[in-house]
Amino acid sequence: MEIIISPNPEIASRRAAEVIKEQLLRKRASVLGLATGGTVVELYGELVKMYKAGEISFKKVSSFNLDEYVGLSPDDPNSYHTFMAENFFSKIDIDRSNTHIPNGRAENIRAYCTQYENKIRQFGGIDLQLLGIGADGHIGFNEPGSSIGSRTRIKTLTEKTRSDNARFFGGDIEKVPVHAITMGIATILDAREIVLLAFGEGKAEAVAKMAEGGISSMFPASALQLHPNVKVFLDEAAAGKLANRDYYEYAYTKKTF
Repeated sequence: MEIIISPNPEIASRRAAEVIKEQLLRKRASVLGLATGGTVVELYGELVKMYKAGEISFKKVSSFNLDEYVGLSPDDPNSYHTFMAENFFSKIDIDRSNTHIPNGRAENIRAYCTQYENKIRQFGGIDLQLLGIGADGHIGFNEPGSSIGSRTRIKTLTEKTRSDNARFFGGDIEKVPVHAITMGIATILDAREIVLLAFGEGKAEAVAKMAEGGISSMFPASALQLHPNVKVFLDEAAAGKLANRDYYEYAYTKKTF
């Protein structure tokens, strides 16, 4: 796990965007695993700037999103379909038929989850997976207790997650769905490269447990220690509780490849 600490979220997002740019330059038909939430908005903005500057194109890119709320239609203002359209897809040249976001209104959700998992395989797997992290260590909607071997499925959201996300629903936790479709931890670990972003003091403890704690299903992000190619982009505040911070910064300054 490579940890890159930046002075602020803007610089961290720019550095993370450069990693995605490098992936697209290596492979124009890359398959990207995408995330939602406030943490990745700045990153998407950086990628849009690169696209408008002619540095990258998404014409041949395919994408799979991590998750979606069960019960929300794609045109619901709080759906992740809407989030992706407003913050990213409408601003780049990606073929919308090559973008995939879980359908929270699927009639048979269990069967649909299996189909979603199979479709990722049909596209050759995910080249680069983008992640955030919850204060309780969840990645995607893999809540504490999620199996490290889990695949795309329906999950019941914790009260903590629903409370944290209530700000997107006018502050009303009762409007936050109780269930969501999410890629599983094993699905995430199948990606050839993983990029995780975390900003703010509120994520500092989660980052330290993810990178330096034991591997446990009770802290899902800790499973990323098992992956051979993870880059973690932090601001100063999110790096505040890392015991090995000095080494991470030293290693980054000495990087020659």
